[in-house]
Amino acid sequence: MLIIDCHGHYTTAPKPHQDFRDAQLAHFADPAKPKPAPAKISDDQIRETIETNQLKLQSERGADMTLFSPRASAMAHHLGDSEVSKVWSRACNDLVKRVVDLYPQNFIGGCQLPQSPGVSITESIAELERCVNELGFVGCNLNPDPSGGHWTSPPLTDRAWYPFFEKMVELDVPAMIHVSGTCNANFHATGAHYINADTTAFMQFLQGNLFRDFPTLRFVIPHGGGAVPYHWGRYRGLADMLKQPPLRKHIMKNVFFDTCVYHQPGIDLLFEVIDIDNILFGSEMVGAVRGIDPETGHYFDDTKRYIDALDISDDDRKKIFSGNIRRVYPRLDAILEAQGR
Repeated sequence: MLIIDCHGHYTTAPKPHQDFRDAQLAHFADPAKPKPAPAKISDDQIRETIETNQLKLQSERGADMTLFSPRASAMAHHLGDSEVSKVWSRACNDLVKRVVDLYPQNFIGGCQLPQSPGVSITESIAELERCVNELGFVGCNLNPDPSGGHWTSPPLTDRAWYPFFEKMVELDVPAMIHVSGTCNANFHATGAHYINADTTAFMQFLQGNLFRDFPTLRFVIPHGGGAVPYHWGRYRGLADMLKQPPLRKHIMKNVFFDTCVYHQPGIDLLFEVIDIDNILFGSEMVGAVRGIDPETGHYFDDTKRYIDALDISDDDRKKIFSGNIRRVYPRLDAILEAQGR
């Protein structure tokens, strides 16, 4: 059975890549400083960072392929301006493409978008088209809060987002809802801001009627859906109070949750509450939570172990590990078919 991880980031990119980013932001702050060019990184540098980290863990944990995108916390759309974001996003996506080219059986690309606070999302369309049509990527990460924790953008259901959603539908690619770092001291990036954003996006979808206008639009809400599965009754009740259809009709034909939940009871709850067809295997390994759980002796982000422990049928297990993600990411499915997998 093919096992596909829908949630991976290049968190171990070679140091020169971050050095370029630091120099880029330094030039933005002081234009008298030299304007840097993207780092020159060798294939051997990429191999070293991948083979000792993501590829090694793939093998050890029994996965076959990871949907791989740039490091989410480093997108930092609130830093610089739109031109800075375009150059940085292109450099990040090009680096991920090189990983995919070196390991086409193990990785497939998902792109970072050049978003900036107060800048129309239409400015991100060209990079999405480039990454899908030229680089062969199969999806993107969409930041609902480019301001970095101040939430100055309109809700995802606002028509300001519609030109980008139209392009997603045209290209037939989904987006993972994924914020980046936060400049608001009230919100720890991975412990609060990420989970807040997952939950907020779901509530925005509940309040609006986005999928009436875009019936084939698809989103993956990571980190197990944030707080949503735990408060499923609340959201069912809110849908009723707001005179919206039941969640399964209103949202869940278009929204999917991953399994980046780092303990067995959380996974058990996710599978008890959310329909099996709406869950995609994901780990975000070498990501937000990298340590070993002292209660189990295993890595927190070895999420395959939690799914292996579930009492579900072989058919349902296949859906989680490959079937659902191939349905949600049809371009990935086509690539796997071409590889004979």
